[in-house]
Formats: sequence, C-alpha cells, structure tokens
Amino acid sequence: MNEHKLIKLALVLAFITIFYNLAEGIVSVSFGISDETLSLLGFGVDSFVEVISGIGIAHMVFRMRKHKVSRRDEFERLALRITGISFFLLALGIIGGAIINILQNNQPETTVPGIIISSLSILTMYFLMRKKLSVGRKLNSDAIIADANCTKSCFYLSFVLLIASGLYEWLRIPYIDIAGGIGVAIFAFKEGKEAFEKAKSKTLSCSCDSC
Repeated sequence: MNEHKLIKLALVLAFITIFYNLAEGIVSVSFGISDETLSLLGFGVDSFVEVISGIGIAHMVFRMRKHKVSRRDEFERLALRITGISFFLLALGIIGGAIINILQNNQPETTVPGIIISSLSILTMYFLMRKKLSVGRKLNSDAIIADANCTKSCFYLSFVLLIASGLYEWLRIPYIDIAGGIGVAIFAFKEGKEAFEKAKSKTLSCSCDSC
C-alpha cells in the first residue's frame, strides 16, 4: 500500500473514531440517565470529549496529505485545551454525582447496558489501536503512532466500566457503581492533564501513562 492510500486509511480510522465515540456517547448517556448508572453516564460523557480530541487528530491527518507533520498547529492545540477543560469538568461532575448518590443512597436499576457497551468498546478500541499503530509504523508517522498509543486510554477505560458494571449486576452492591464512576473520573483527570501537557509542548510524542 502506497503512502497516499495509507494516509487515506488513517483519515478513515480517524472518522470511525469520531463517529463511534459520538454514537457511544449518546447511547451511554441515555442509559446512564435512565438506569441511574453513574459509571455509564461518566463513560458516555467521556466519549463526547473524545470526539473533540478526534477532530483534532482528523485535522492533523488532513495536513499530512500535503506535507509531513512534525508539530501540532494552533487548531490542534486549541482542541487539546478544550479537551483538557472538558475532562476536568467531567471529573468534577462525576465526583459531585458520587457524593449525591452516597447521600441519597441511589443505586442503578441495572448495569447490563454498561456490560454490553463496554464489551463492544473494548473490541472497537483494540481494532482501532492496532490499525492506527500499523499505519503509523508504515508511514513512519509520529502523529499517527501517538494517536494509536493514546487510544489505549479508551481501551483501558472500557475495562473499568466492564468490571464495575459486571460486579454490580452480580453482587448488587450500590458502591460498586460509585467506585466505577470514580474510576472514570480518575481517568478523565489524567486525560485532561495530558491534553494540557500536549497542548503546551506542541510535540507529537504520546504523553499518556498507558503508552
């Protein structure tokens, strides 16, 4: 596969990431609200924030069609700053929701949707991670490799949701869902911090702890 086709494939993968996260966010938030599942609701909002990050990546791949990309431009840095702020707000919102749920003794009706959504997300994110990494290596592109490595955050976050949802459905202990929500909040805080670090550095190397 020549360079032009590889870049085109990278762009397709970027758009798949955007639209998948958008659909995942809508479904997760809907079930999270209806079933009063904090972990699933937080996971869904996280997916919406990932859409913003994905738009920045798609813009970067568009630039690669014209010349080799070695640094982020102002649009991509702005997207990262917005992403960082959104992740911090998400983390605060989840912590606030956890406190309210504890005080009001709220618990989910069911976490089956969380099990299904997280399982699908694990498969999808693994596929995207491997394909992006393959394309990035063939193009010798730090930009795409960094994107592939940072996709691991979504991959690992899906496991957090799966474990929390599965344990709650099995044991029916309310605090398990709250613990899962706090796990999502921790991921959101770390991703927010990493987004700001990348926006400041302008470099394309992945700063994710999971890389």
